[in-house]
Amino acid sequence: MDDTNWVDGGDELINQSQPTPPKMPTPSLNPNSTKVRQTLAMVETAFLASAGSLIWLINYYFPLGPLLRIFFPIPIALLYLRWGSRAAWMGALVSGLLLTVLMGPTRSIVFLIPYGVMAVQLGAFWRRSVPWEFSMITGALLGTFGFFFRFWLFSILLGEDLWQYIINQMTGLAEWIFLRLGILAQPSSVFIQLLAVFIIFVNSLIYLFAVHLVALLVLDKLGNPIPRPPKWVQIILDYE
Repeated sequence: MDDTNWVDGGDELINQSQPTPPKMPTPSLNPNSTKVRQTLAMVETAFLASAGSLIWLINYYFPLGPLLRIFFPIPIALLYLRWGSRAAWMGALVSGLLLTVLMGPTRSIVFLIPYGVMAVQLGAFWRRSVPWEFSMITGALLGTFGFFFRFWLFSILLGEDLWQYIINQMTGLAEWIFLRLGILAQPSSVFIQLLAVFIIFVNSLIYLFAVHLVALLVLDKLGNPIPRPPKWVQIILDYE
């Protein structure tokens, strides 16, 4: 007699009679495909633009001195390093739109000029491996222009000449310098204005130097390094 179970045999016949459905191929995402790169660029643009706006917002309501100001141009500059000029300009524009909604158009304009433009300039120079000296001087010129733009804008909104207040402060400084140098003369208005512009430019230059140092430490960790600092900076920081 056959020892096979007739119940199991019926199941085997049923299984043999039904064909196995073919397996559908699983779509694979190619990280180098155009659609994936466009999606990543759009997501990172939105994220870094929001980060730049958030840093400006926190610094406005909870000022921590120069600590957060150093990070103003870094998110948009990182966009330029990763995705090029179009993403950087879009990030700066999105940051301005977000700040317009959250704080009003005046504060958004003050952010875009100079920090938005400065961020794009730094990203472009860093991506092209421009030396620190040239990128710092160019950024300082943009920072000086942004300073005078803010004074011009606020003077119009407040109905007062804020530049005259700066001139009065610089007059006291110029008289102190003349007294220390033993110059028995009254400083002229041209000298006072040139002194004010020089101090504003030096302040912007120091700010750009701090931004470069922070970007050197932060962006290297993120895999988007900037050009190496000058030799004297490497010696001071013991950085290779």
